[in-house]
Amino acid sequence: MTREDIITAINNFLTEEFEIEETQIQPAARLRDDLGLESLDFVDIAVIVQKEFGITLKGEEMTGIKTLNDLYEYIFKFTNN
Repeated sequence: MTREDIITAINNFLTEEFEIEETQIQPAARLRDDLGLESLDFVDIAVIVQKEFGITLKGEEMTGIKTLNDLYEYIFKFTNN
């Protein structure tokens, strides 16, 4: 899976599942502060990442993911090992 495929999939579920405006979806966007995601939203993201990419996100791993780019990179790293 290419990095571009990952970005497209993540951006699509953010706009569809969380109703985030496409203009807000930027790599440097902070998940909590800029996109307004809350703790329960991170659970949904973990479920979606598991379904889409076969990666299990653990709570301690999620604490290191602050921006969209962090999320893209995390998924890319584990899908291309």
